[in-house]
Amino acid sequence: MRFTEFNFHPQLLEGIEASNYETATPVQEQVIPPILEGRDVIASAQTGTGKTAAFLLPVMNRLLANHVDGQVGALIIVPTRELAIQISQHIEGLSYFTHLSSIAIYGGNDAQNFVAEKKALQMGADVIVCTPGRMIAHLNMGYVNMKGLRFLILDEADRMLDMGFQDDINKIIKALPPKRQNLLFSATMPEKIRQLAKRILQEPVEINIAISKPPEKIIQKAFLVYEPQKMPLIKKLLRETPYKNALIFCSRKQTVKQVRRELKQAGFTIEEIHSDLEQAQRESVLGAFASGRIPLMVATDILSRGIDIDTIDLVINWDVPGDGEDYVHRIGRTARAEADGVAFTLVGEKEQNKFAAIERLLEKEVEKAVVPKELGETPAYQPRSRSHSSGHSHGHGERPRRKFFRSGPRKR
Repeated sequence: MRFTEFNFHPQLLEGIEASNYETATPVQEQVIPPILEGRDVIASAQTGTGKTAAFLLPVMNRLLANHVDGQVGALIIVPTRELAIQISQHIEGLSYFTHLSSIAIYGGNDAQNFVAEKKALQMGADVIVCTPGRMIAHLNMGYVNMKGLRFLILDEADRMLDMGFQDDINKIIKALPPKRQNLLFSATMPEKIRQLAKRILQEPVEINIAISKPPEKIIQKAFLVYEPQKMPLIKKLLRETPYKNALIFCSRKQTVKQVRRELKQAGFTIEEIHSDLEQAQRESVLGAFASGRIPLMVATDILSRGIDIDTIDLVINWDVPGDGEDYVHRIGRTARAEADGVAFTLVGEKEQNKFAAIERLLEKEVEKAVVPKELGETPAYQPRSRSHSSGHSHGHGERPRRKFFRSGPRKR
C-alpha cells in the first residue's frame, strides 16, 4: 500500500515524499487506519518494522486537520533519551512543510533547555516527546498544562515497565484529560502490559505483527570461545568483514571502556557510548557515528533500542545478553529498512546456557562459526540446559539532538 492512498494532508505528504517514504510496511498498513478513525490501539511489533511512522503520521495528520494553538496536542512517552531524540528527528523530517511544533523533553540537559521545555508545557506544542522522569520533574513544578491533550502514545511500553517507570507513567496519566486517544506500542506483551492496557485503553484495536524475532535477512553466527580469545577474534572479524558502520555491544560499561581502548590501540577508529558520558558527549558521538565519521562504536545496551541508523551492517555481541529480548534488540540494530546485516555473538564457555535459552526463543539454532586456527582450541557447545551438544568447534577455523519548537511552516 502506498502512502498516497491514506489520504493524508497535502503538507504532510510533502514531508513523507521528502523522507523517501513510498510503500507502507505491514505495521503501518494495519496501524494507520484505526488511528485515523480515532480508535485506541495496542500494537506488538518487532524492531525495525516502521512503527514510529505508523503512529506519527496519523497523529500528525489529525493535528493538522483540526489544529488548536496554545495546547499540547500529543504526548509521546518513551523509555530513553536516545529514543526521544530518534522520534524527534522523525517528527522534524515529516513535519518539515507543516506548521506543527514539537519538542523533546528528557533529562541531562542544561538550564536553557529546561526553560524551553517549561515554555512548551505551559504555552503548548503540537507534539511533545518525553522520558517519564523528566516529565515528572516538570509536573512537580505545577505549571504543566495538558487540558487540551488529544493523543497519548506509550512507545516501548514493556521497556519502560522493565526500567521501573510504572509509578511515573501512572502519575503522568493522572495529569491528563480522560477523553483522549491512546496508543500503546510494545515489543512484547507480558501480563503487566496487558494490565496497563486495560487501565488506559478504551475498546482498543489489537495488532500483532510478529513475535519478537530478528528479521530473517540478518545473518547470525556464534563463535564458541574462551574469554581470552574474544579480543583477538574481534580484531580479526573487524579486519576481514566489510562494513560501513559496526556496533559492538557489551553488557557492562567497564567492558565497553576496555574494548574501546584495546581496539583504538590496534588502529581502529572507534568511540564508546555508556551511562558515564554526559548527554552532550553522547549526542556528539552518535552524530559522528550516524554520519560515518566514526565507523565503529562500542556500547552498552543503552543503544540496543532507540538507535535507527540504516548504515549499520555489522553488530558484534562481545558477550551474550541477559535474555532473548535483549539479543533481538541488539542485533535488530542492523538490517534496517531494506538493507542486509550480519550479527556475530562471542559465546564464552560460561555463557552457553544463556545462548541456548536465546536459541529456544528464536526457535532455531544459530550457526556456530569456525574460529580461526591461530586462536587455538575452543570449547564444545555443551549447554547444561540441553540434553545434547550442538556440535564441537575446534580451532579451525552506534544525529545530534535538535530543538525544533516553532510556530510557522518552513519554506523549501
